Amino acid sequence: MLSIDDFTPVTLEDKHIFDKHYAKYPPLHSDYVFTTIISWMEYANYHFTFLKDNLIVMTSVENSRRFRPPIGKHNKDVFNQVMTLAKKESSEYPFGVINKKTKDWLVQNYPKLEFTPHREYFDYVYLASDLAELPGSDYKKIRNRLNKFIRNYAYTTEKISEGNIDEIKTFLQRWCLWKDCASDPLLENEKKAIMYSMAHFFELELSGIVIRIDGNIEAIAVYEKMSPDTVVVHYEKGSPDYDGIYKGINIETAKLVQKEVTFINREPDMGLPGLRKAKMSYRPHHMVEVFHVARQNIVL
Repeated sequence: MLSIDDFTPVTLEDKHIFDKHYAKYPPLHSDYVFTTIISWMEYANYHFTFLKDNLIVMTSVENSRRFRPPIGKHNKDVFNQVMTLAKKESSEYPFGVINKKTKDWLVQNYPKLEFTPHREYFDYVYLASDLAELPGSDYKKIRNRLNKFIRNYAYTTEKISEGNIDEIKTFLQRWCLWKDCASDPLLENEKKAIMYSMAHFFELELSGIVIRIDGNIEAIAVYEKMSPDTVVVHYEKGSPDYDGIYKGINIETAKLVQKEVTFINREPDMGLPGLRKAKMSYRPHHMVEVFHVARQNIVL
């Protein structure tokens, strides 16, 4: 029977294990991507195990353990064991980040389960061509801001490489001073996550671009392929001194990745009103909806 002792902490050396499993079962939500897991390790204390060719992920935030649905070929015995563990936890929602495909299977096999949408964790997914071309009247305001940025600032782009990685780290330190990361727990944890990603950029096999203005790095985007048809943008940061710079880094990233994928996943909004407004303004093609189940509603 599955127990807490079966789970081990995720380490960078486990990347090949996740890669091998995800080659068969690509992650549908950005929170399952290995880069996300390892970069946010200090905050969420990710652990994992395997059971009958299913990957099972557990998090522990402020000593509150939560379980993700098994990743693999759906197996009722495996789900029974995971939900039995979840039922024992004190967390209000110990079983979550359940995508719609898995939810539909659970509804058929566990008709008494009740699901709650976790809106702040819905991923925003866009057509890469839409973000690269900004077509039609829906994107008029964004095109206007972008054109103003292009008129006002002569910028260049380049890929993230060993030659500019140290400059990027310096830029990110400046970005956190601008945003006063230390005063906001979410930003402080994001800072730790992105600095970890940059420290292990090449080991994680990430990609990215920068925007330079007057020779200085003033914006970055970090991304990777999460499935055969989708790139996930993990981080996008820009200097507050250049109005429209986020429009610039966004379109430059999209123009680059549309050559290899159909979709761009730009991760969730974490319930932040300003971020939600910005993400909605780009007209997502679809959302990756996720749900969680309250402890009292776990009925096997």
